[in-house]
Amino acid sequence: MAKQTTDFRYNTGATKVPWAAVGENYNVHDLMEIIRFLMQGEGKEYDDALEAVWKQVKKLEPLASPPGKLSLGSRVEQAEAACCDYLKTDSATFVTNATAGFEIAYKYANLKEGDEVIVPAITFVATMAYPLAIGCKLVFADVDPRTINMDPADVARKITPKTKMIVPVHIGGYPVDLDPILELAKKHDIVVLEDAAHAFGAMYKGRMIGTIGDFGAFSMHEVKNITSFGEGGILCTSIPGYTPHMKRARFLGLDFSCPIKDWLYNITPIPGKEHPFVPGNSSTTEIQGLGLTLQISRNEEIIKIRREAAEYLTKRFEENDAIIPQLLDSEDIKPTYHLYLLQIDPAKAGGDVQVLKKKLEEKGVTQIAHFGPLYRFKIVQDMGYDSDEIAKTCPNCEEAFYKRFTHLPLYGLSKEQIEYMADAVLESVKEMQAGI
Repeated sequence: MAKQTTDFRYNTGATKVPWAAVGENYNVHDLMEIIRFLMQGEGKEYDDALEAVWKQVKKLEPLASPPGKLSLGSRVEQAEAACCDYLKTDSATFVTNATAGFEIAYKYANLKEGDEVIVPAITFVATMAYPLAIGCKLVFADVDPRTINMDPADVARKITPKTKMIVPVHIGGYPVDLDPILELAKKHDIVVLEDAAHAFGAMYKGRMIGTIGDFGAFSMHEVKNITSFGEGGILCTSIPGYTPHMKRARFLGLDFSCPIKDWLYNITPIPGKEHPFVPGNSSTTEIQGLGLTLQISRNEEIIKIRREAAEYLTKRFEENDAIIPQLLDSEDIKPTYHLYLLQIDPAKAGGDVQVLKKKLEEKGVTQIAHFGPLYRFKIVQDMGYDSDEIAKTCPNCEEAFYKRFTHLPLYGLSKEQIEYMADAVLESVKEMQAGI
């Protein structure tokens, strides 16, 4: 076993009494179960093919050696390098998920109880989890009625001397209008964290989303455009020289540059905006690194397929002016088309989106509005927030979520399924207009 180490997890290499980094290796039987899991099937033909694979895999056992590391090794480094190359940045840290990346950024801002964090009214709960947990005041920005992204004008109205962070979320992979938000942040000395969970590969005015704010975090969860075997996240920063600190923040602050006496390393705090902070553990595995590297290599093709589906749907929906279709690529905006944003004009459609959703469900079309207004969740209410009062400050959110918008799937569908989905939307709106 060759010596390979990127943290303290042993692997002393070839010695008389070695200490391996991996306590119990996986064997050929385990490998077959992984193959069976990743390539599921049934029937005699499948069973015969699997048996043939098993006979070949068994031949590897006497010839192969197990990996020297399963966590934070060369495959993780390769995934980070691939992200840097793709995103045109020198900063990419592979963490357990986007939420872990958010936490590092929040800790950098040295948030404390009573500090204010501006988040969009519509996003996934992960966006607000850390500041809510430590007693920050969440300030909910209303959404742009066309994109369902954070409205920069409402952000400007809601900044106070206590505002420490702004968190624009690129819903569905469609970029937020960042320039006015960044101008506000610079003026008021506020940290900007891009929640780019949906937006790996999106562009805003020639810049890659996730690399524009002080921090940007991507999700590689199983439902995203690309995944790292079900979970994972990438954290980027535009703060010069901060990437090494993020990598230490990923694993408890281990510092090999200044080890304590008679030991391998030191534990040093991570620099924050005003003072250092104590990091946590969001290490990633070599298998995750391999999976992410493989999928990054085909991300452009994935986005192309999604874009073509979105272009088809948008063209079809021009047939009825009650339907407000997804915005497509422009000179300044390049989305990832993680979701297809579908809206209707209730007055022209003869009913709101709840009626449309029911009709589409009856026709077998899956569609989900991403996401519910954050201030409506019990956890927020139980922390002392008045949902109804907040709703009054977010009229676009209320109107959009309850009356106008939902999302359609774009990927993994056949040409026939996409055509059927377009037909179903058009037929459903026509039925609404006819009072059926």
